[in-house]
Amino acid sequence: MSQLLFVFLVILNFQCAENSGDGSTLEVVHDSTDVVMEVTEVVHVNTEIPQGLRRLLVAYPEFLDSADGNNLYWKDGTVMVYDDGYDKTHEEKLNNPDLEDMMSQEYIPGVDWDSPPPEDFEPGRIRFEPFFKKMYGASSDQVNENLVSLKWIPGICGTTVKVNTVNGVAEKLNKISEELSQLPAEFHKYLARTGGTFNWRNIAGTNRLSTHAFGTAIDINTEYSDYWKWNNSTQYRNKIPIEIVVIFEKYGFIWGGKWFHYDTMHFEYRPELLNQAEEE
Repeated sequence: MSQLLFVFLVILNFQCAENSGDGSTLEVVHDSTDVVMEVTEVVHVNTEIPQGLRRLLVAYPEFLDSADGNNLYWKDGTVMVYDDGYDKTHEEKLNNPDLEDMMSQEYIPGVDWDSPPPEDFEPGRIRFEPFFKKMYGASSDQVNENLVSLKWIPGICGTTVKVNTVNGVAEKLNKISEELSQLPAEFHKYLARTGGTFNWRNIAGTNRLSTHAFGTAIDINTEYSDYWKWNNSTQYRNKIPIEIVVIFEKYGFIWGGKWFHYDTMHFEYRPELLNQAEEE
């Protein structure tokens, strides 16, 4: 049995000033503008297991221990079945997914993606909710325990947003904020406002939790955004420049503008869809 050794570590030197009762905000400050990689977690990945499971192991080494042909093993002993064995329509995958459904579509980062997206092609929109509840919190109160306030793109937007510290999401969003602030003035209008981050709520018209409920998603300026429900149409529309998108993708955030049911303001932290768990 061959094995791949994936070593992931991001040293992120940051200082946090606690949010006080008088409305002051937490500043996340990095010592360097570069992401420095070194060893913190060693993930042993069996190349005989499904690629989707391998990618999950690589993406979340702090929580996940190992996997076999059809099971994902958490470090606390929890076991989640990968494939429940049912054939499903796309709508059934959205409403009653397993982990295999969640990992079944390939997200293509960068400029060279299939635009507009084919019908029902929307990698990341299918989410196995128990997986995210276990990591980020199963209630608003549980999620709140891990939230910090972050100054979002000072000088362009400058608002304070609440984001999750689990899996380094807050630190990554801070790096995104820094890079977005360096974009030329022509991009500033897309970033001058935010549609929000943490909000414990369901996706409109569904019983499914939004990733905003976990504090792992952010919406940029809605004035220049397109959403299939607002437009009452799946005819693809987009105004968001790809230069903004690739900065988010660099730090593990996927873009709702690459979905058939498009949501171009929306970015969420989904590193399992952006890493490459390649076989030897």
